[in-house]
Amino acid sequence: MKKTSASSWPIVAAKVIVGGTIAAVLYVAHAAFIPVFLALLLSLILSGPVEALHKRGVPRALSAAAIVLLGLSVAAGAGASFWAPAQDWYVKAPKTMATIKAKVKPIAAIMNRFDDLRHNATALVSPANEPATSAPPSVPTKSAPVLLWDAALPSVVALVTFLIVTVFLLTGGPPMLARMTAAFVDDLKASHALKLIEKIRDEVGHFYLTTTSINVGLGVVTSLAMWAWGMPTPYLWGLVAAILNYIPYLGAASTLITVTLVAATSFDTLGQVIGVAATYLCIATTEGQIVQPLLVGRRLEVNPLLIFLGLWFGGLFWGIAGIILATPALVALKVFAEHSEHGKSLLEFLGPNDQDSARGTPLYRFVRNSRPFARGRSA
Repeated sequence: MKKTSASSWPIVAAKVIVGGTIAAVLYVAHAAFIPVFLALLLSLILSGPVEALHKRGVPRALSAAAIVLLGLSVAAGAGASFWAPAQDWYVKAPKTMATIKAKVKPIAAIMNRFDDLRHNATALVSPANEPATSAPPSVPTKSAPVLLWDAALPSVVALVTFLIVTVFLLTGGPPMLARMTAAFVDDLKASHALKLIEKIRDEVGHFYLTTTSINVGLGVVTSLAMWAWGMPTPYLWGLVAAILNYIPYLGAASTLITVTLVAATSFDTLGQVIGVAATYLCIATTEGQIVQPLLVGRRLEVNPLLIFLGLWFGGLFWGIAGIILATPALVALKVFAEHSEHGKSLLEFLGPNDQDSARGTPLYRFVRNSRPFARGRSA
């Protein structure tokens, strides 16, 4: 085993201190960093179309503005289409909770019995006369519009920042990112940084293009399955499945819980509830174990443990934004390790446990060789 020399310990300690300081700053100032990092992710995804239009003579600023406006229009249209069923479920939420409570009443009765026993045991050991607590001081309440504005202002500022930074990143393109990266890293030339950024942009864009196609198919199949079972608003659950599936593991589990609860409130027989849950479980298993490995490819796979830890720490640091950024950050880190002179150890650390298990199968070779975007890539 290679021993660390005494002279290298200060360097290691300095790296630990710098890493801890960066982590603390990212945690404390998350409100400032989250829109920037989300904009960086979106610019990596959308820079492919922008660069393609730029090669045809369209200015980056014009194509960036057009693509961002098109994305906002599509998001607004999708939100308007699904606003009515979502609002309907929101109105029915009290009745839905009452239905769920009635169906789990036997279990709740047992739990209440345990709570009564616990309270009785606590009363035996607690003092008979407890000091009376003073009433909390009255706090002046704000009006509803003021409260709404105070709650929405941070989100509005973050959204505007996110859109502005995205447009600027798309307008500057990979050359701007390469110059900025080379300015902060002394031993990294701008030309090498540009090649590295192009590789990361290409792989992350390919990853999200394929993942989006898979999720759209998953949403369609889920909607058809829910319609076949007679679920209310089946296309809403297809949309939920497609959106949540961007989050590895947690997305499929959340969708399974959601459709099971909806089925429990919509149907009277246990067989229908189990049928809905089992159907979506089969769909999600097929997508996760067969479709996604074949279409995404082993090259972009990361150790499942690291994905889970990335989701955990990302959610701990930055909430939903951290969960969204965890997977593409690991993919980008793996691409960086692939094209770095000293990245072999990092690449082995990030890679899946069975990196060559699926390469020999005829189905894997057929799918990899028949994909339009697989031409020109190594398998």
